[in-house]
Amino acid sequence: MDGIVTETARAVAFLSRLPVPDRFFAGADADMTQSARTYPLAGMVVALPAALLLFMLLFMGLPPLFAAGLAVTCQMLTTGGLHEDGLADCADGFGAGGERERILAVMKDSTIGTFGGLALILSVVLRVAGLATIASAVNPLGAALALLSVSVASRGAMVWHWHSLPAARPDGVAVSIGRPDEKTAVFAAVSGALLTAVLAFPAGGLAGAITSLFLVAIVCSVFVRMTEGRIGGHTGDTIGATQQICEIAALLGLALWVQTTISG
Repeated sequence: MDGIVTETARAVAFLSRLPVPDRFFAGADADMTQSARTYPLAGMVVALPAALLLFMLLFMGLPPLFAAGLAVTCQMLTTGGLHEDGLADCADGFGAGGERERILAVMKDSTIGTFGGLALILSVVLRVAGLATIASAVNPLGAALALLSVSVASRGAMVWHWHSLPAARPDGVAVSIGRPDEKTAVFAAVSGALLTAVLAFPAGGLAGAITSLFLVAIVCSVFVRMTEGRIGGHTGDTIGATQQICEIAALLGLALWVQTTISG
């Protein structure tokens, strides 16, 4: 149990700006793969501030769209825009096209281009819309738990993407932090799926949770193949982009099921 707590704390520190006591980093090295198995659990911790804010705003009677917008803003502040940065870089690189080396060079450029800007706008709009749709159909607690569930699912997808591909750059940061083995990836996927199902149940029931997880699996798999075809491996940016697109997929799955249930 102590090992899981320590690994989760390290994962939270890596994935967010939340303060983590120094004692959890005693003896830690650059290899991040051991803590990768706790990414789904860390995703829940990272999303707690946004989920609590969403619950309070909805409980006070604020409109779902406004509450969802503030919750997503809180998420971005908590993570420091870490995953959004990866999404923007991937969009610029993949959008620019060309040979592998050119794509990697564009992704490494810190300047946000047209494709990156559009990707960020779409990410925020779709996440707010999905969360607002869910929040308008369920009680405040169900909406807050749904927000936690998609954060868990998307962090599990990050590990799967990370494991599925080698590092794209031989001298990149991805090489120094290692690559999760199959056991770690399976643990993250299974634990993430179970935790997602539990958290999503109040909003969408078992069917809603399954729909959400199914869309995450499809989107993650497609992006793995796309990334492999474009640059031959993963980077920190592609891992971050995975979190963004899979969170949107998870929200879409829940929102679709919630709306179908209401219409029925």
